[in-house]
Amino acid sequence: MSATQSLQITEIFCSIQGESALVGWPTVFVRLTGCPLRCQYCDTAYAFHGGRKLPLEQVLDEVGAYAGVRHVCVTGGEPLAQAECLPLMTALCDAGYVVSLETSGALDISAVDQRVQRVIDLKTPGSGEMARNLWSNMAVLQAKDQIKFVLCDRTDFDWAMQQISAHDLGSRCSVFFSPSHEQLDATQLAEWILEERAPVRLQMQLHKLLWHNKPGH
Repeated sequence: MSATQSLQITEIFCSIQGESALVGWPTVFVRLTGCPLRCQYCDTAYAFHGGRKLPLEQVLDEVGAYAGVRHVCVTGGEPLAQAECLPLMTALCDAGYVVSLETSGALDISAVDQRVQRVIDLKTPGSGEMARNLWSNMAVLQAKDQIKFVLCDRTDFDWAMQQISAHDLGSRCSVFFSPSHEQLDATQLAEWILEERAPVRLQMQLHKLLWHNKPGH
């Protein structure tokens, strides 16, 4: 591990994982600063700027301070926008943590440590950032990876269904549909999923239900 490796960090905190296949687990979140996207529904805009520049070893020490928590989620912003995110995830895996990555899908995931569970948020038309999707990422998906669609309306739903079919996502990895907060009613989304027999899991953001999107949770 190079002594010069460092990352810009917005926050490191322990909470309940509110999304993905690991939902419900006590988890240490490492939120990296910065994101090249500007999704219209973003709920972590506070991570676009600022933060602390920390040596990689200090990041590991702060994660380790939450003794007994074995799950770590590397998130942002867009964590892959920082090159040192890759050695951070490898170091976390080497330390024995169950590591997940939350990424927009706009950046290449192929170099991510194979032990990491990659949660890729494909951007729908309603996000305003659909053109940023890096479709070559679909070719390197593994069974433990997960695709998330945040849906704003029926147009987003239909578009997401088309992508599932075009890339055979339902048979390759877990797929989650989430309603955009205060834009799409969760019950309506559930009804669409049932009507279309969609090969997806409905996902509610547990942390928002518990803490109403308060930073640090």
